[in-house]
Amino acid sequence: MLAILNVVLPVFALISLGYLAVRFRLFPSEGVRGLVQFVNNFATPCLLFSAMASADFRTTFHLGVILPFYVGAIASFVLGSAIAVRIFRNRPGEGVSSGFVAMFTNTVLIGIPILHRAYGETALTVAFSIIAFHASVLITLGMLTMELARRDGAPLHKALGVALVRIVSNPLLWGILLGVVANIMQLDLIEPADAFISMMAAAVTPVALFGLGGALNEYRLQENWGQSTSMALLKLVLQPTIAWVLMVPILNVDHEYARYGVLLAAMPSGINAYVFATYYNRGVNVATNTILISTVLSVFTVSGWLYVLGL
Repeated sequence: MLAILNVVLPVFALISLGYLAVRFRLFPSEGVRGLVQFVNNFATPCLLFSAMASADFRTTFHLGVILPFYVGAIASFVLGSAIAVRIFRNRPGEGVSSGFVAMFTNTVLIGIPILHRAYGETALTVAFSIIAFHASVLITLGMLTMELARRDGAPLHKALGVALVRIVSNPLLWGILLGVVANIMQLDLIEPADAFISMMAAAVTPVALFGLGGALNEYRLQENWGQSTSMALLKLVLQPTIAWVLMVPILNVDHEYARYGVLLAAMPSGINAYVFATYYNRGVNVATNTILISTVLSVFTVSGWLYVLGL
C-alpha cells in the first residue's frame, strides 16, 4: 500500500498545488491555458519522439494491448450515450457528448505521469502505441457520430474534413511519427539536440499536472452531477475492466504488458472531451462536471487499480 501511495500522492499533490495556486491567485488563471498548450504542443511531442526513437517495436506495438483498450473505450462511449438518452432524457447530440466524455482518456496530463512513476520507461513505450491513435481515432468516431445524431448537423463530408485536419495538425502524432522514422533509420542525434529533447521531455510531468490542477478551477458542479457521476464511473471502472477482461482471461496477454494498457484505460476523462462538447455546444455542463468528478475520484480508483495490477 505504501508503494501505491508513493506513486499516486506526488501526482495528485502537483494537481492540488496547481488548483490552489490559481484558486488563491498565486498563479494567474490566464496562464493555465498557456501551460497546457506548452505541454500538448511542445513538451509531450518531444517526449513521444524520444520514446519512439528508442523503442523496440516488437514489444511496443502489442495488438493484444491496443485493441482491448479501444474496445473498452468504444463500449463506454456506446453505453454512456445510451444512458444519457434513455435514462437522463438527453437529446441525441447531448447523449453523444456524454458518451464521448465517458470514452476519452486523459492520456497525457495524468496517464503518462502515473504510468512513468508506477512502471518506468518500459510502460511509456507501450502506452505511446495507444496514444498514437487515441485522439485521431476517438475524435473522428465522436465527430461522425455527432454529425449523424444531431438534427442540425453539417454534411458528413464536412465532419470527415474537419477530423482529417485535426489529425494531420496534431503535434502529438507528429512527435510519434518522427520518432518512428528516427528509429527505423537508426538516427543518433547530436549532443545539443539530444539534450534539448531530454530537457523538453522532462518538463512534461510537473507542468502538465500543475496546469491540469489550475484548469480544474474552471469547472463547477451543477445540477447534472448524477449524470456526470455515472459517466465518470463508466470511465474509471467499466472501461479498464473491459480492457482487463479482454487482455488477461481471454487473450492471455503477459501481465507485465497488460497492466500498462489497463492502467491507462483507468485514467480520468481528458480535457479534449470539454473541447468536443463546446465545439458542438452539446452537453457542455456534463462534460465539465465529468472531468472534475472523474479527476477527483481517480485518486481512489487509480490507487485501487494499482493494487489490483501490482507494482
